[in-house]
Amino acid sequence: MKRILPYLVLSVMVFAACKKTANDLSEPAQEDKLASREEINTFIRSELARVQKFEWKTASDVLIWSALQQSDNVMSVGYKAAGASNVEGNLHNIDINAADWKAAKDKVLAQILESERKLDKDLQLADIIQWDETVLPVTDVLVKNIETVKMLRANNLVRYAEPMGYEPNTGIDVQARSSSGCGSNVAEGGLVANVDYTTVTPNAKQSWNHSYHKITQAWAKSTGAGTKIFIIDTGCEFDQENLGSAFNQGSSSGRSVEKIVTLPRSTFLGIPTGPVETPDDGCGHGTSMAGAAAAPRGTDGASVGVAYNCNLVTCRAAEDVLIDGSREVKGVADAYTNAANRADVKIISMSMGKITSSSQISDAINYAYGKGKLMFCAAGTSFSWTAGWYGVIFPAYLSNVNAVTGVRDNNFKTSCTDCHDGSETDFTIVMEKASNERHPLTLAMTGDAPSTVGGSSVSTATMAGIAALVWSRFPTYTRDQVLNKLIQNSANYPTRNGSYGWGNVNADGATN
Repeated sequence: MKRILPYLVLSVMVFAACKKTANDLSEPAQEDKLASREEINTFIRSELARVQKFEWKTASDVLIWSALQQSDNVMSVGYKAAGASNVEGNLHNIDINAADWKAAKDKVLAQILESERKLDKDLQLADIIQWDETVLPVTDVLVKNIETVKMLRANNLVRYAEPMGYEPNTGIDVQARSSSGCGSNVAEGGLVANVDYTTVTPNAKQSWNHSYHKITQAWAKSTGAGTKIFIIDTGCEFDQENLGSAFNQGSSSGRSVEKIVTLPRSTFLGIPTGPVETPDDGCGHGTSMAGAAAAPRGTDGASVGVAYNCNLVTCRAAEDVLIDGSREVKGVADAYTNAANRADVKIISMSMGKITSSSQISDAINYAYGKGKLMFCAAGTSFSWTAGWYGVIFPAYLSNVNAVTGVRDNNFKTSCTDCHDGSETDFTIVMEKASNERHPLTLAMTGDAPSTVGGSSVSTATMAGIAALVWSRFPTYTRDQVLNKLIQNSANYPTRNGSYGWGNVNADGATN
């Protein structure tokens, strides 16, 4: 099954055919001429080919303004107090309501309003602020004037100013793109006992891939009790009772499950237009991730998660696994800061990503890192005919998260059919049978019959579950001590592989 980020690489390859070269757009044009989507995508493509990632700071003022005009005009502006240094490494200690930080924000907003009023003299501050920010030194504003872009990027109070909702998607049907990773979490027919799963007491199905990570042996020492995993994804299906009223059953007891939402309402020109979002999973992807990590070891014949006695928070931060809208960027950033500010949360897992970078999401991840959270992100997955062509995606390639990808059962250094890998990969999980491409078991949207899910998505959720086993076994450990346990009990230790990092984790060894 091809569920995580199937359109990422396709979007890159489609716009590769455009004729405009990177040199045409890397410097401001002689006149402020709006660049087409094709021209913007060509520049993004050139950067991906050059350095395997795209950061908006490499683009010209004209290109950034054009990307705003070609999307929803929402700009993410990271500000800083006068004289502040090492902001990114100190975000968890910054009080944005302190006088110097508030003064910087107010001044930047006043400058934006003054510039935007050159196009519309009746604008008020409330007209341009898209969302209020209560944690990070960032503001999200509607920008239409190219002079505003130029002013912000030259401003000594501004850390970054970039389009929030632009993502290359030329040539992709909008409906298909918006449902990326969704709609496939239904019961899988033809699962074979003792081949695709093993029945474990009291009556649960353990996925075939657990044996490669010695999870059964680890269960003799730890089941995840006392730890809490925070899953950032598309939510959790209300109709799946194993993540609700039956979360505690059989060998799973005394734990909690919480469902929240950080995805803001749809807006148009700053005005809310869509319904208030709920934590319910309209996609299916988030439910499958929660099941892989934390489903109960129950009596109803459903699949069991890796950390079947951990506590769980599921957060609906996006509509699907491709983070390609301003409100999804805001939802993901708010999810990380929400998790960061919870003392009970130790592990954050996200099986979503995007082609272009987002400094606002990076800020939120740096904030969570400063709060001591252990974070895992999916390295990326695409169509089978493009897997391996594109490297580790954003935000998995960031240094403060651990990128996870999937490998086959016959060669632990062969990516799954759809999985991305690269030098930023930290860990691998066996999640695809070479013989028939069978993927691991998880919970379907409803009922007890298991579904299956593949890609770096399930690899990431599985890795989060293993980390919960380790932290439960050593509850006084810090984040770095847990991470070292995982590294030292991985197949490639002590020599990190250039494409697969530390490799497959031995959960049994890591819980010794």
